[in-house]
Formats: sequence, structure tokens, C-alpha cells
Amino acid sequence: MSKDNPNYHRETRVTTAGRKEEWTGQVVNPPIWRGSTHLYSDVAALEAGKSTNEDGRFFYGRRGSPTQWALCDALTKLEPGAFGTVLYPSGTAALAGALFSVLKAGDVLLMADNIYDPTRGMANGLFKQMGVETRFFNPLDLDDYRSKFCDRTKAVMLENPGSLTMELCDIPTLARLAREKGAVSLIDNTWASSLGFAALEHGCDISIMALTKHVGGHSDVMMGSASAAERYYRRLRRTAQQLGHVVSPDDAALVMRGLPTMALRLERSSQSALQIARWLQDRKEVSHVLCPMLPGTRGHEVWQRDFTGGCGLFSFVLRDADKAARARFVDALDLFGIGYSWGGFESLALPFDPGHIRTASTWPPVQWGTGEHLGIRLSVGLEHAADLIEDLENGFAAMENS
Repeated sequence: MSKDNPNYHRETRVTTAGRKEEWTGQVVNPPIWRGSTHLYSDVAALEAGKSTNEDGRFFYGRRGSPTQWALCDALTKLEPGAFGTVLYPSGTAALAGALFSVLKAGDVLLMADNIYDPTRGMANGLFKQMGVETRFFNPLDLDDYRSKFCDRTKAVMLENPGSLTMELCDIPTLARLAREKGAVSLIDNTWASSLGFAALEHGCDISIMALTKHVGGHSDVMMGSASAAERYYRRLRRTAQQLGHVVSPDDAALVMRGLPTMALRLERSSQSALQIARWLQDRKEVSHVLCPMLPGTRGHEVWQRDFTGGCGLFSFVLRDADKAARARFVDALDLFGIGYSWGGFESLALPFDPGHIRTASTWPPVQWGTGEHLGIRLSVGLEHAADLIEDLENGFAAMENS
């Protein structure tokens, strides 16, 4: 039976994907192929190389080598419905590259109001400068979404769950409506990854991930990816090559190293996050726990319907606190580091107030940044949940002691 058997369980597929014998030889992992110049046997071979443009064929270092090809192949195999995957030097570069592949001056881009802030900044900066109009919509309000379409709408940018506030939207419906309107649907699928949410099978055209997070898993590499069926994969690849996007084989090897353990890490961090979310739900200092995996929270039914897994990233909102108290809480944490990013083996905490970056929606229905509505995002890593809860307990104690 082939190692690429799609009927294998995801835990098996994630450990076998990308390990083609012609790329690995007699070793387990693909070797690191470093090289900018690929040599040809003669002029005829040089000319023949110009007529092909696909992974698996040497041409020039910018098109990759077996190290990058193995990672692309693995990510494609893990995204049902994908024909190919393109790698980028960061998750933000993947978002930019994917949007560049489907937009031009004069187009309208619809963007979910709860999108990752750098994506929002890209829309209000880079794409505005090139003549693309962005319209933000409430992803929980289908009427608002429908009202934003026009004849110039060419793409819809989604994220599920929403960045920071973690609300879940109905991706299959949003993607279907986009397709009916002739627009391409793109999704930042970093939170659940393809293991937890099959984006293309749920109607999206392009699935984007920050491989910096779960796939790399060790907080030591920056990378992004975009996967799509053949029509949009060809556009992604052509645009990436024209922009000169390339990742180093060393970085590709680091991400490939993290891939086989990703399913286990996601399972462990999800279990711990759910345990901690339940504990926070009972704390008098907490007004909202924003975790779609948590039963009873808004969006949990959508999570149960559409997702096969989650991750350790969620948020909560403090009650009756000010920013100084929140700072004392975060500063007192030991196991939770203070920093951006997430999805690594270590736990992180980040204070946030998203009110100033939202223009079309508010979730929960609160005035962010005021006394009762101060957010903290947790990225739960691989430490024992009991130790993390004790760390949070110390944070609450410090918050009370001014």
C-alpha cells in the first residue's frame, strides 16, 4: 500500500507525506539541497528546461529543490482538493502573494472585519495604493456580507475563527455566495490547519497558512503557504515567481521536521486549552471566554459541524479590571511568555484591545479597552495543563494586589 494512501488517518498521513523515495533516498527525511545554480548536461537539456515549470524538475534555485518540493508535496497531500502548494518566506508574505494572484487595480476586495491585523494593514496600505478597494464586512451577518458585493468584487478574504476575538463564521455559505458572485474566496486557515479544517472541501478556493505556527511548531522558523486546486495554484505559482518569492532549503527542512508531530501537538494543546478555558469560565475575574471548542459558547455548533480539530489558541475578557491590573496579571506569569506568534511548544500570553481595528462588527458586543472589556489571548503549548492553571492563578492574584 502506498504511503500516500488518502484513506489513512490524518496522524498517519502527516508522518508519511512528502517522503517520496526519489527525494529522500535511503534516509527518513529529505536531505537539505542547497544551491542557486542547477547544472544541465548540454544545451538541449537547458532549452528543454524552459518548457516545464513544476516541482520535481530542476531549473534554477528560485524554483526549489527536493527539500522544498517535499514540503510542498506534503502540504498538498494534507489539503483535500489541492493540486499544489506554494511556499513563501512568511505567513504575511503568503497572504500578500495569494491576494496579488487574484487582484488588480480597480477590483474590490471583501475582507472579514475580524481578520488578522497585518492582513488588514495590507488592504489599507499596499492594496489601496495599487488601486484595490477593500470593503470590510461582519462575517456573522450574511445580509451585511451580501450588501458589500458589486460588479467589481473579485475576491473575499476570510479567517476562521476570527483573529483575537475567536468568533466562528459559516465558511461554506460565505464561500458559496462568493462563487455565485464570481469572486475568489481565500481563507487564512492557520488556526486549525488543514488537519482541523479542510478549507477547499468547505468551498474555499485558496487555503493559506502561516507555517511559522503549528507546522514548524518550534518557534524557530518563518514561512507561509498557499494551497489550491489547479486553476488557482497556477496563478499562485506564477505570481510568486514574478515576485521572486523563495524559501531557503534550511528553513524548509525545519518546517518539514515539525510536520510529523503536528497532529500530536495539536491534540495535546487543544486538550489543555479546553481544560484551561473551562477553568477560566468559572473565574469571577473573567466576563467572557472566547474559545469555539468550548461547549455553550457562540459558534461551538459550527465548530462541531465543520471542524475535525482545533488548537491551543483562544482568548478571554477580564471583568472589572483596568489596564494596569491586566499588565500585573500578564507580568506575573512565568510559564506563559509574553510575545507575538503562537503555535509553538511554549505557551504565550498577549494583552489585546481590538476595538480600534474593527469597523464593521463587534464581538463580543462590548466596548473594547474599557474597564470591563480587556482582552488576553493565550497560546497554550505543551506544558502540563495543571502547571499552566497554577501560573494563571498567580496572575489573578497579582492582578488583585495593586
